[in-house]
Amino acid sequence: MSTTEHLAQTADKGRQLAFGVDGMTCASCVARVEKALARVPGVRSASINPATETANVSADASVGVDALRAAVEKAGYALRSHTVPLKIDGMTCASCVARVEKALLRVPGVLSASVNLATESAEVVTLDDDAAPLQAAVERAGYAATLPGAAAPGRAGGGLPPWWPVALAGLLSLPLALPMAGMLWGAHWMLPPWLQFALATPVQFWLGARFYRAGWGALRAGAGNMDLLVALGTSAAYGLSVYLWLAAAEGVMPHLYFEASAVVITLVLLGKWLEARAKRQTTEAIRALNALRPDTARVRRGGQEREVALSAVSVGDVVVIRPGERVPVDGLVTEGASHVDESLITGESLPVERGVGDPVTGGAVNGEGLLVVRTGAVGTETVLSRIVRMVESAQAKKAPIQRLVDRVSAVFVPVVIAAAVLTFAGWTLAGGGWQAALLNAVAVLVIACPCALGLATPTAIMVGTGAAARHGILIKDAEALEIAHRIKVVAFDKTGTLTEGRPELVVAEAAQGTRTGLLAAAAAIQAGSEHPLARAVIEAARREGVAPGVARDVTAIVGRGVSARIDGRDLRLGSTRLMDELGVDTEVLSAQAALMQAAGRTVSWLADVSDAATPQLLGLLAFGDAIKPQAEAAVRRLHALGVRTVLVSGDNRGAVEAVAARLGIGDVRAEVLPGSKADVIAQLKKGGDVVAMVGDGINDAPALAAADVGIAMATGTDVAMHAAGITLMQGNPALVADAIDISRRSYAKIRQNLFWAFAYNVIGIPLAAMGLLSPVIAGAAMAFSSFSVVSNALLLRRWKAGDGA
Repeated sequence: MSTTEHLAQTADKGRQLAFGVDGMTCASCVARVEKALARVPGVRSASINPATETANVSADASVGVDALRAAVEKAGYALRSHTVPLKIDGMTCASCVARVEKALLRVPGVLSASVNLATESAEVVTLDDDAAPLQAAVERAGYAATLPGAAAPGRAGGGLPPWWPVALAGLLSLPLALPMAGMLWGAHWMLPPWLQFALATPVQFWLGARFYRAGWGALRAGAGNMDLLVALGTSAAYGLSVYLWLAAAEGVMPHLYFEASAVVITLVLLGKWLEARAKRQTTEAIRALNALRPDTARVRRGGQEREVALSAVSVGDVVVIRPGERVPVDGLVTEGASHVDESLITGESLPVERGVGDPVTGGAVNGEGLLVVRTGAVGTETVLSRIVRMVESAQAKKAPIQRLVDRVSAVFVPVVIAAAVLTFAGWTLAGGGWQAALLNAVAVLVIACPCALGLATPTAIMVGTGAAARHGILIKDAEALEIAHRIKVVAFDKTGTLTEGRPELVVAEAAQGTRTGLLAAAAAIQAGSEHPLARAVIEAARREGVAPGVARDVTAIVGRGVSARIDGRDLRLGSTRLMDELGVDTEVLSAQAALMQAAGRTVSWLADVSDAATPQLLGLLAFGDAIKPQAEAAVRRLHALGVRTVLVSGDNRGAVEAVAARLGIGDVRAEVLPGSKADVIAQLKKGGDVVAMVGDGINDAPALAAADVGIAMATGTDVAMHAAGITLMQGNPALVADAIDISRRSYAKIRQNLFWAFAYNVIGIPLAAMGLLSPVIAGAAMAFSSFSVVSNALLLRRWKAGDGA
């Protein structure tokens, strides 16, 4: 029995709940979770199966999943959850979004549900990965739900283009609308009532059937939507025309309103078609990224090359890439040299040189040379797949501002129907006649536009994140995009972020013994480290032909340096802070250290602490790390945007201040331990400013997570990228200003769209109620409101990196 089925059991015996629990490692964990669940009010019994890590709970029907989840999390564990993506068919407005979300949240075991009108999709977090109960709930709400990749029911078009209902409705409505135009010049082209009826009826009940179906589905679910408003309004105009025709005396030509109902339906169909076309363009970025995946790869096996499906390639396979071909996998070059165009992945406009030992990314285009690559990642683990997932995730999630729209949408349709009833009653009581009263009520119904409200935010987010992705800026979610527009302070890490991250040893000065001995000892201590400074020492020793000794008991001293034993001596290699803590006298080389730091060099010291009472300084090592060529312009652009910059580094103060002075950064926080970077971010946030942290290393991850917006360089570690809300695919710090700029422009579009969406309704509904708008004009305004909102968002596609300079 599935988790959802367990959760659905409610009877006199209460409910039986079964769900996975993550984080348990022993019998004590099991006991702790059982006790935590048993303490929840209403829980009768709780037991854990350690083999399957599944909890079985018997509880009163009133006990919800949220209470159990809170208890498990308070005990230090987590409920195992699954994310189920769904494609939703049949949604037309923001009210539909609210109804689908409510239907999904009522399914037992669902923890959260987010529905996006622009992508016509839902992302459901549930205790069970079974999609069937979710699909059933959506269908009960009057819509259709399918898993991504499956065909939506009712979407087979029989080969006809999607615009045919609009074209046919236009052809049938045109003869009804032309007499209205003729009246402007005094011409009387009015068609006989039977012909008007014959033209309007197929538009109303055949081409307009979608509005009745969707409106009826909404009514069955106890709610309303745009389709219901259109169906009510046009049916009233159509019904009034039929009544006036049948009630008219013989030989009298009554004033009919068939043209109002037919033209309104035609305009709404036209608006929905234009909206659908525009929405397809908002997903252009995802389609472009997916198109980068080749279908096949040329694999070398057993000395022979053969073309296989990309899905048949495994990690470790040797792939041959000919000139001009697209790289099928992520991997390392083992043979050949070429230039590779990675512009669609990283935003880097110029092809980059790749040779033996260099990485290549799937989706890039090989240039002039033949490359042989050993596969390092395939399928969902490639960089391209991760980029697509990140962009899709960002486009699917809601921005915080959308919550206001959701609250308005929940009451929108009932309020509009109430306004239409009041309009009818007011005009009737005021003596305006019931026909005029009904037409004005129809105008109120058809001008109301919940669609524009539902599309205002998600379309801007989709286009904004897509435009950013094309330029190598990956925005993890809509919240990061929305918050980034308010950034007032950007804190930069130094090494690898503003500098190249490839330091070189420029000075090795011995205080005792020889320079060779100093370099051999330092290289021995650093032999197993991947730290950039360690690599610089090892490379210098290799270049100078110095054989490193053998170090034992090598231990990292977090944020300070390394300890090791060499030939019976207890050595320490690290920062000035470490030397001060150990009581090492560095006076003999202090002048040279000061000169190095003033020049922006990073200084490390080597000391012998075998005798803790009298530690001996062995020498000084100074490292130079070139500042990235784009760094100065990046800082200047941020200042032009009104953003304050801060340099946060664990390096010595002299080196950090020298880099800051060259770049124009006035606020410097030097000699900061890795664990303290998050504290610096917290201090910067105290003034109420929105703070972004830019970094690339594991030691930056806590600060990236602590910042309002974390921005990671993709040239750094995976840990940093996971902690960040925005990832820059190039190691170019100038993209930080671009990320803020696209966020500000996207948020401006959201505000513009919401203004127009509210303005259509706030201005249009009262005008219609006062009789100042005919149903035809009202229908046209409603039809084009959604299209204009989507079209406005599409203007973001013109954005290019550097536009905010």
